[in-house]
Amino acid sequence: MLQYHFFTPKPPPPPLLRLIRHEDSTPLTSEEISRALSKSSNTSTPGPEHIPYSVWKSGPRLKPSLLPSLLDPLLAHGFHPPSLKKALGIVLDKLGKPSYDSPSSFRVIVLLRTLSKILERVVTACLSAQATTCSLIHPLQCGSLPGRSTADAALVLQHNVESFHRLRYKVSTLFLDVKGGFDNVESASLLSLLRRKGVCPYLVQSVSSFLRDCTCRLTFQESPHTFAPVSVGVPQGSPISPLLFVIYVSSLHLQVPRSLIIS
Repeated sequence: MLQYHFFTPKPPPPPLLRLIRHEDSTPLTSEEISRALSKSSNTSTPGPEHIPYSVWKSGPRLKPSLLPSLLDPLLAHGFHPPSLKKALGIVLDKLGKPSYDSPSSFRVIVLLRTLSKILERVVTACLSAQATTCSLIHPLQCGSLPGRSTADAALVLQHNVESFHRLRYKVSTLFLDVKGGFDNVESASLLSLLRRKGVCPYLVQSVSSFLRDCTCRLTFQESPHTFAPVSVGVPQGSPISPLLFVIYVSSLHLQVPRSLIIS
């Protein structure tokens, strides 16, 4: 019941093409790996493999070629191995519930493999670089991109409201929220959008591979300790999921006269 409640099956992504080395991919450098590791916290709880980020951060010092030699072939072939997509789902009680007979009385924290998240950060950086040139996102998308935060959105909103007030205009603001956004990303539509926008094939292939064949093992008292398939959109807790989500919903930003839309 918990597995179905939190990971309600969705249509799987389109089948992967034959794995080939993409000529458009560039060799993965130690600097790219270092940037990905710098955004990883040593205090983050690791996934099923129990390898913390501190282990991977010591790798470049002991053997600089270790991580590039592991991850570069995966990136060049657009392949995210199923072994890296095994997650651990920690089931926690929601406090103050009168009854715990329903899955809705619990919440799940998903712990992903640290090596997988390093690769996901590298793909995120590559895809972010194409987000503007390929018009993947709304021009006023704040958040989920380097150098743009929620604070920027708040400042833009405040500036425009105050500017119109000085001109004695009346201003109304409408806030919309997408409930369960990550869970409701339809993989086939997302991949089709990336291809139409001209994203590099190796990145499209990497995203497609990343979204396929995910598994999760729920952990609670007397849990079965078995991995079950998961296909619910984009994974919670992944570094690339926020970017994939804002790309997926970019077409929802309609052109409204005399308005400003901030995402």
